[in-house]
Amino acid sequence: MQPFYQKIALFILLFCLVFCGLVACDESQKVKKLSPLPQDPFIQVYFNLNDAKGANYRDTYRQIDRPGDNLEDIIIDTINSAQSTVDIAVQEFRLPKIAKALVKQVQKGVKVRVILENNYNQSIKDFSSDIIASMPPIERQRYREYFQFIDINKDQILSDKESQERDALSILNQGNIAIIDDTEDGSKGTGLMHHKFIIIDNKTVILSSANFTLSGIHGDFNNKETRGNANNLLKIKSSELANFFTEEFNLMWGDGQQGKKDGRFGINKTPRTPKIITIGDSEVTVKFSPNSSKYPWVMTTNGLIARIINQSKTSINLALFVFSDQNIANTLEAKNNQGISIKVLIDPEFAFRFYSEGLDLLGVALSNNCKYEKGNKPWSKPINTMGIAELPKGDKLHHKFAIIDEQTVITGSHNWSASANYQNDESLLIINNPMVTAHYQREFNRLYQNSSLGVPTFINKKIKNDLNNCPNLLTSNSTDNSAKIINLNTSTQEKLETLPGIGESLAKRIIETRNHQPFTSLEDLRKVKGIGDKTIQKLEGKVTW
Repeated sequence: MQPFYQKIALFILLFCLVFCGLVACDESQKVKKLSPLPQDPFIQVYFNLNDAKGANYRDTYRQIDRPGDNLEDIIIDTINSAQSTVDIAVQEFRLPKIAKALVKQVQKGVKVRVILENNYNQSIKDFSSDIIASMPPIERQRYREYFQFIDINKDQILSDKESQERDALSILNQGNIAIIDDTEDGSKGTGLMHHKFIIIDNKTVILSSANFTLSGIHGDFNNKETRGNANNLLKIKSSELANFFTEEFNLMWGDGQQGKKDGRFGINKTPRTPKIITIGDSEVTVKFSPNSSKYPWVMTTNGLIARIINQSKTSINLALFVFSDQNIANTLEAKNNQGISIKVLIDPEFAFRFYSEGLDLLGVALSNNCKYEKGNKPWSKPINTMGIAELPKGDKLHHKFAIIDEQTVITGSHNWSASANYQNDESLLIINNPMVTAHYQREFNRLYQNSSLGVPTFINKKIKNDLNNCPNLLTSNSTDNSAKIINLNTSTQEKLETLPGIGESLAKRIIETRNHQPFTSLEDLRKVKGIGDKTIQKLEGKVTW
């Protein structure tokens, strides 16, 4: 007969085996992966935080096995397929494997051209101690992390061998890759060269929200808990689309490296209207920024975004790095008032800044030095489906996409801001294809189910402090600003006549038109006889519907 203590030990062992088995089973349910979605034969979609079965890889820079699509490998494989040309326009380029792939292609006789934002067109050895000391703290930290990434033997000295192994700019320069930046027009551009696209053989386009950096794709080098900023990448097979991107690239390239300073960046480029093409079963619209402020807002990229949003019938889901365009927010409010389902995620760094339109959606406002933002318009019917995604600390929600009615996706490098609209070099695609959109919807669902929604406690405290410390806000608050916004569908003739360019006769025509069919956008005013581009431009930000 076994001693009593042996029976007890055996019982404990069996209990642990059963209990641990149940826990393991429970955990496996928690991490159960979804089946991969089918890909369109012409437009493939990838996410570096993808949680579908088969979407996993080893981050060899940090030696981490992780879920997600390896966006760097997708880029490299596409570059390796090139037979004649590779054109790349990307704000920041720090991934050495992509640089090495380009050098190999040049050695095979493939023509390679690269355009960068001038702030990032420097190899790490070009940074003097004075330059480093003058950097903002965030940039200085990024420099130090990149230094540590290149310093393979950790001796605090960067050898030529280390630079040729890991400094992407050194690899490109030593490999005779032709590079220019946005100083090629004789200035520094009107904003950022913010593109993130590749053209292969004038047949294939890669368009992404990600920069070619560790933090943009894989995760921070010194923080192994990070998994990279949430980003997406499209690989599109279309000669027609490639031609549009090549035209944009060539505008910036001009005579190229060591040529005349005739590249065109920012608003120095000629105006580009949206182009609509068919790619397989998809209707695709392409639009490049920036847009001149001389043109009506409705003709800008942000105006195009608003027009697509205005077409929604059932739902609008947004995953945005930055959202600061008031007119788009006003368009969303009109859809909200129509009962359209609206869900919004914004990067935590920008979601609750005083200029964020996320605050409008929540029906609140924050002041800046005791003043509300001009034209600020918190919603009278706020939503509680706006918030921030819970990501590993250090990662950002870097997407710039919208999903309309689960049929159409808006995506690209273009943030929903005035800077993107009027200053930066940007790309935007609108893809009408349920199969493509389904990938973005799954990514949105993944982010949304791990999010914090509504007005955070700290924002309520800030609002209270605003009102306590700024007495003027009690008499000139954001609702006073919104009172200046005239509703085209409900305002009296007398109020309509207070609008710029609208007299008695036009006010009457507006009322006659809305009685026949209510206004759903600023663009609808063109239905009113006597109202053209100049009048519409005057009314931007002054009317709603």
